[in-house]
Amino acid sequence: MKRKVLYPLLLITGVFLAFAGSVLDDNFDVLLERMKELNQKYPQEKVHLHLDKPYYAIGDNIWFKAYLYNSTTQEPSNISNILYVELINERDSIKQKLRLPVIAGSTWGNFMLPDTLTEGNYRIRAYTQWMRNTGPEFFFDKTIKIGYSWTNQVSTNTTYNYSKESNGEKVEANISFKDKDGNPYVGNEVRYEVQLDFKSFLKGKATTNNQGEISLSFLNNQPDINKKGRIIATISLPEDKKITREIPIKATSRSVDVQFFPESGNLISGLPTKVAVKSVNSSGRGENISGIILDENGLEINRFETKHLGMGNFIINPQDGIRYRAKVKFADGSEKEINLPITQNSGYGMTVLNTDQEKLTIKVMRSANLTGPVKLRLVGQHNGNVLFSPIVTITDQLATIHIPKKDLLEGILQLSLFSETNQPIAERLAFIYNPSDRATVKLSTEKTVYAKREQVAVQLNSTFNGSPVSGMFSVSVTNNNAVKPEPETESNILSNLLLSQDLIGYIEQPNYYFIEEGPEVAKNMDNLMLTQGWRRILWKNVVNGIPPIIRFQPEKSLGFSGVVTNYSGKPAPNSKVTLLSTASGFFSLDTLTDAQGRFNFDRLVFLDDPKFIIQARTDKGKKRLDIKMDIVPDQVVTKSKNTGDIEINVNEALSGYLKQSNNYFDDQSKRGILQRTLQLKEVKITQQKEQAKNSQNLNGAGRADAIITAEQLSTCTTLSMCLQGRVAGLTIMNGKAYLMRNGGRIPMAIVLDGMRLEDADLDIVNVNDIETVEVLKSIGNTAIYGSGGSGGVLVITTKRGVGDYSSTITPGLIVFNPKGYTIPKEFYSPKYDTAQPSNGPDFRSTVYWGPQLLSGAEGKTNFTFFNTDEPGTYRVVLEGMDLMGHLARTVYTYEVK
Repeated sequence: MKRKVLYPLLLITGVFLAFAGSVLDDNFDVLLERMKELNQKYPQEKVHLHLDKPYYAIGDNIWFKAYLYNSTTQEPSNISNILYVELINERDSIKQKLRLPVIAGSTWGNFMLPDTLTEGNYRIRAYTQWMRNTGPEFFFDKTIKIGYSWTNQVSTNTTYNYSKESNGEKVEANISFKDKDGNPYVGNEVRYEVQLDFKSFLKGKATTNNQGEISLSFLNNQPDINKKGRIIATISLPEDKKITREIPIKATSRSVDVQFFPESGNLISGLPTKVAVKSVNSSGRGENISGIILDENGLEINRFETKHLGMGNFIINPQDGIRYRAKVKFADGSEKEINLPITQNSGYGMTVLNTDQEKLTIKVMRSANLTGPVKLRLVGQHNGNVLFSPIVTITDQLATIHIPKKDLLEGILQLSLFSETNQPIAERLAFIYNPSDRATVKLSTEKTVYAKREQVAVQLNSTFNGSPVSGMFSVSVTNNNAVKPEPETESNILSNLLLSQDLIGYIEQPNYYFIEEGPEVAKNMDNLMLTQGWRRILWKNVVNGIPPIIRFQPEKSLGFSGVVTNYSGKPAPNSKVTLLSTASGFFSLDTLTDAQGRFNFDRLVFLDDPKFIIQARTDKGKKRLDIKMDIVPDQVVTKSKNTGDIEINVNEALSGYLKQSNNYFDDQSKRGILQRTLQLKEVKITQQKEQAKNSQNLNGAGRADAIITAEQLSTCTTLSMCLQGRVAGLTIMNGKAYLMRNGGRIPMAIVLDGMRLEDADLDIVNVNDIETVEVLKSIGNTAIYGSGGSGGVLVITTKRGVGDYSSTITPGLIVFNPKGYTIPKEFYSPKYDTAQPSNGPDFRSTVYWGPQLLSGAEGKTNFTFFNTDEPGTYRVVLEGMDLMGHLARTVYTYEVK
């Protein structure tokens, strides 16, 4: 590791403190050593995505750079070499999925947003297979707004009103429908369905009024269960056109949840304790409240008020046998009484003072009924790395410890107090701000004011502790007039890797804690530490020696593995396994199964979604074998935790950006760079020709000169026998099919479940496994296959020939379709210093995107780009890390006039 994890220098007051090397508890040292071994054996990965913009429009590209981070070594991760990045819609459905190669802890890619999508709150989720062992709570999972105006015909705007009724909460919704130019749709029929937690709750229809509005209402009898949902509204337009919009229901009531969190876990009799308050409304966002603390006799003990995102704190000195309650006052003037946690009559407490910039102060207290000298162990750990673990001998009721912050790593410090029997008795989180633990990147330009379309050269200088350092970075340039910055919600490498990916649950405005760091921000950060849960390190598992459950191994390369068995299920050792593919030209690989019948093909490189064939034969050439692939199940899409980031009216929220982006999309469309989806008028089919089920015929299922079904094949023992004499102009010679019109010179191509079989005999496929054979003879049907179809094509679909791992029941043969690497597009950046500059308008919203900036040993590099036709303040956002893992982020601006 590059950073120290054991610091012997601690300042102490009123307590005798002994360190490792003097008075040690051998059993506890074994526990710490176990902790170290587990952390090294099962290191944690984190991933951050730097996005080029905070929001997007249909027609855009989402450009991103991914940084993979090993939280144990605090360096770029080399654990996994494959990253998965997904675009997920509001229905928790994956719309696009990328599989990207990771080199030196980084990769990059993009999502194209076609006009087949609709506006809404999408999620971008990123993870590795290794990260799946700790659960999706620690994935990169960000909600982004995607608006739709370019070819959109219907925009909606919705407002909600809530009221209490005797049987529950009444929700009233008012929805307006407007066209692209903002004109209301008047007199149009709208059919709607209300779904709460994916269950249908109400259906109905209405007609839009003169303002293009409809109103609906429903009564929610279980607001604590049915907390959110959607309205699916379908409006009828002229020419029998129907447009459907899904409108989020963020909340079904105005209820506010208030919770109280005693510092270090419990209220202990006689120990002054800080109690944190967190107030969250039904939309998932913090809502400020005020209140008073009363004892059981109604005597006021203290007052409190939350001032930042519904969080705050107060001090209480609880007494044994007395129950305390809070009388809370909400923003609407209503009040509610809530009981505080029950006071424990005996125990230990821990208070942390984190306002001093130089040191962290920890006070360990115990109740008055606990006397005599006691040896406790205080452990401070960061991402599983133990930073200090002194033995604290307490003879009174209080011990105070001072820890220099300069020796601590930036991020979340987990403080745990252990008893003499090695049981955790108090825990506390503290966030350590330590800017010296970051890399410093400075950007500079020759001028501060530039002209439109003028070239801008940016110099980059990266250092750590004043010395040059090599690093990998990404940079995005946008115009503030076109893309209004959202600094508190945009992707931020500091808030993501230092904060969000170490805590479970939704964190509102995480970037707030890193934009303008100071005493007030540090105070609010401490309230967040007191109220947000921690689950990454479970001490009870360490104490009991329980290792984490590992279901997924790190992926180092693309590959497949499996087992070959005979029909009785016994392994078939020393069998020859052949991998065939035409993904990038025909190739084949051979291997032998081991004693357990297992085989493995690794270190493969292929793109997109190619078809592969695996064939197995025994050492005696027999093919009556079963091949079973090792299939890693896909990661399920869990519900989004970022409920507070949901925007009900996305198009309205992005109206300025959508108007500007439409000009760009129209220009791109005129140049043929951006394609629109043509919506054809619906045609009702009264009679349909029998199609080939599950066919992957490139012309479309059933579009063939002849179709031979499984029923017609049932009387044959081989495929060549079935085809002979059944199709006009087709003949069989030496196990291959030929068309007589070609003079019998070129064999017909065989496509099995979408996979081209090169130089294969017909009888390689078991006729009992075939669902259909589509015969393509005419030029109109073979042309789509190019020169490979010049002799005709036989499209064979098996009865089980669909899916990523599409196993057929042909002996010793399977066809499957794994996902390969995705190649990102190259960002288009025009050059206006050429001899023939472009005369078209330049309305790019992302002026420049550079995902591959590398600074050399001297910490320097540069990049250039050209401004657009839009004046304004241009914002340059750079993120990344040096090669030792020190994080970096900087924002630079200049003017264009």
